[in-house]
Amino acid sequence: MTEILWTADEVQKATEGKLINGDDWKATGFAMDSRTVTSGDIFIAMVGQRGGLDGHDFVQSAADNGAVAAIVTRELDINIPQIIVKDSYRAMVDLGQFARNRAALQKSIAITGSVGKTGVRKMLNTAFEATHLRPHASIKSYNNYVGVPFTLANMKASTDVGVFEIGMNHANEITPLSKMVRPNIAIITWIAAVHIENFDNGIEGIIQAKSEIFDGMDAYGSAILPRDNDHYAALVANAKTAGLSKIYSFGEHEEADAKLIDAIIASNGTRVMADIDGERVSYTLLIPGKHQAINSLSALLAVKLAGGDLQAAAYALEQIEPVEGRGNHEKINSGDPDNPITLINESYNASPVAMNAAFKVLAMVDPGRGGRRIAVLGDMLELGAQAKKMHEDLAMPLQAAGVDLLYCSGKHMKALYDKMPPANQGEHRETAEELAEIVPDALVPGDVVMVKGSLGSKMKAVVEAMRAMSQ
Repeated sequence: MTEILWTADEVQKATEGKLINGDDWKATGFAMDSRTVTSGDIFIAMVGQRGGLDGHDFVQSAADNGAVAAIVTRELDINIPQIIVKDSYRAMVDLGQFARNRAALQKSIAITGSVGKTGVRKMLNTAFEATHLRPHASIKSYNNYVGVPFTLANMKASTDVGVFEIGMNHANEITPLSKMVRPNIAIITWIAAVHIENFDNGIEGIIQAKSEIFDGMDAYGSAILPRDNDHYAALVANAKTAGLSKIYSFGEHEEADAKLIDAIIASNGTRVMADIDGERVSYTLLIPGKHQAINSLSALLAVKLAGGDLQAAAYALEQIEPVEGRGNHEKINSGDPDNPITLINESYNASPVAMNAAFKVLAMVDPGRGGRRIAVLGDMLELGAQAKKMHEDLAMPLQAAGVDLLYCSGKHMKALYDKMPPANQGEHRETAEELAEIVPDALVPGDVVMVKGSLGSKMKAVVEAMRAMSQ
């Protein structure tokens, strides 16, 4: 039997809204996109989201898809129970806080960092599912001012552990989200120059912004910090300033509480041996890369601090596959069934540290017969005045990875393209759409192609063009 998520009475109490057209309904889900509504959901009509659209225009569609009620800011001439509120965003925040208060959570875990948040969130959710603790985790990468309250509003009362991904582009964005989540455990995955153009004080501003994760915690909370990061000491100091005394670390460093003992890295995964706060574990990740192995240590340490079964959690990590657009491998029809093209889809996001990690993975994937290693890259965005140099600095790691050809798009990637030897220059175009028109025709059987760029660079266009080769 599907657990009830919201009753009409609870929604009315949480939002102080006005119930019309029925007050005896129950919802099993919560949605803000009419396209994702399934039978039993309550739909909230958001205004200004999804490209500025008005959710009220889609209430009928939500009802047609099975919504049992809708949260709106004005009464609609639609035959569905409605809860009229003053502001739909505020109503979602109120629902999120109501859900956070009613759930008897044993632990609330918040994750932030410049890179690795989504991967660690997925690891935690999978790990807790294998223990006796029932988790609720962020949906996709819903980690901003809309995504966090939406995730909370979807949390059932029976949840034991909440896992919340929290991101930011500017200062003072994480603090209110941390106060919504009220974490008992905070994980900072890594600090790097991501979104740096939004900070006048550079990396110091990013350190402070990520440290806002501690603002929703009390003195009994635990921080899990990246021991190998250059800014570890600053993070520790910020955690102590926030009143935390339980500070743990993860990484390769000898003093890390969750320590990587060994990692055997291959193109199709990583064998990990680690010491998690005094307990040895061994497991194999289907996701290649030492950075993935190190990130998994933070997840396992959080499981142990939350009272979960560490060995069961480590075993569960072996089932995780890469998230779409974050390193998943696909075989593309090359016209030779025995020698396909390999696509490494990294199109969701990019930063200098993530680019370097991705190149190391690319280096481990051997091309097929007659094939080449090809990097198809889009601009890394929000790097400010350092953008040109940070793009140029990718030339040496690309060559070290054995990349034969570079295809790229965007004004910043032009700097990298010009830095590459002529023999390694494929083509440069202004946009990803233009690049998508030429890359498929340039490929031959056996090629290994990595596509990566910031989300705003729209590199998914190249991914889709490559997928179309198989049709």
